[in-house]
Amino acid sequence: MQLHRARWHSLSPPERERLLARPARHDPELDAAVRRIIAAVRQGGDAAVRDFTRRFDRVEIEQLEVPKAALQDALGDLDSDSRSALERAIAQLRAFHLPQLPQVQVIETSPGVRCWREARPIRRVGLYVPGGRVALPSTLLMLAVPAQIAGCSLRVVCTPPGRDGRVCSSVLAAAALCGIERVFAVGGAQAVAAMAYGTQSIPKVDKVFGPGNPWVQRTKLAVAGDPAGAACDLPAGPSELLVIADAAADPELVAADLLSQAEHGPDSQVLLVTSAPELADAVEQALARQLSDLPRAVIAEQSLAHCRIILATDLEQAFEISNSYAPEHLILQIENAESWAPRVHDAGAVFLGAWSPEAAGDYASGPNHVLPTHGFARTSSGLGVESFIKLMSFQSLSPTGLRELGPTVERLARLEGLEAHRRAVSLRLAKLSTAAC
Repeated sequence: MQLHRARWHSLSPPERERLLARPARHDPELDAAVRRIIAAVRQGGDAAVRDFTRRFDRVEIEQLEVPKAALQDALGDLDSDSRSALERAIAQLRAFHLPQLPQVQVIETSPGVRCWREARPIRRVGLYVPGGRVALPSTLLMLAVPAQIAGCSLRVVCTPPGRDGRVCSSVLAAAALCGIERVFAVGGAQAVAAMAYGTQSIPKVDKVFGPGNPWVQRTKLAVAGDPAGAACDLPAGPSELLVIADAAADPELVAADLLSQAEHGPDSQVLLVTSAPELADAVEQALARQLSDLPRAVIAEQSLAHCRIILATDLEQAFEISNSYAPEHLILQIENAESWAPRVHDAGAVFLGAWSPEAAGDYASGPNHVLPTHGFARTSSGLGVESFIKLMSFQSLSPTGLRELGPTVERLARLEGLEAHRRAVSLRLAKLSTAAC
């Protein structure tokens, strides 16, 4: 198959920018539709959620919440191998995320002035698990495990129902293994709006987590901008992958990695950056062979329409290209991959070497697979325990500490013309002085 190919050194800056552009994202009509959905859910609650589910998912849902017994039933019906795989993934995730809980460290910034920070969980969190094209129990694990470690007291899951009106049993089984008790058969923009503002059935949460399609992402951003809504985790939209490969890379493995992300959806984007034109030729041939019997070949082929093969002059330039793109996933199929890791500045997750497929990170290696997309890896991190907590600062000044630091505070308050600030310190210093006499 013939993919779009370009030589980086021969392109002008505008041409390079166009080459690295994601599929079109801004859609004023979508934004307007999202605002209408939010307004309707705030006004109509459960009835509006059911109406949108009927319109978008083409299914009637009478009871939005999945009965708790159904979660345990799904776990009981799960075959032993699948249950073992889910339990192993949970153990791997816990091993990686548990050390992320911050430890309290008291700092004496000056004699008698003690300061520290303590973590508190975000109490009410909404976990969105996509399910339009395929059920994703792995995403439920990625959200539920760090939320559980953080100590979030309310963890609400929303996920789209299938055509039979039911939530996929593997997602329910994963929820049961993670101690989730509240699952709602609701997806799309209406699910995010319901969690952000609350309905008769769905509790209001303080922060919404999870990846999703453009409808989900635009709704998350909209409710996060409303003080009455809910914060959101990060821009986690359609999947993307960039592979840097050298001449020694195995083209079959490179092609397999590209297809593993291309099959997510037609709006996914995959890129290959290499300094070896002969490898690019071999990868294209491998893609055609592997695509021929791929169950989701139609979806992958649509995604490959956004694929780019970029020929760099050397690996140094390849890393410059990657950092410019800031991919969600970056695979380094190059010799001595770990020695090149310091050159990665902007990426959501990095996979080092030929034996580190991105699929391992999607399921069970340990790090979270909810990652920033669309270039937000320049400024955002993937999910971790810190995403589910907030840090409060504490400070305690002894009489000695206030005597020593007080004059500095008084002088700075005068500098800013804030007399009440100065007096709050001066009055205390005067009392300390009187007590000393």
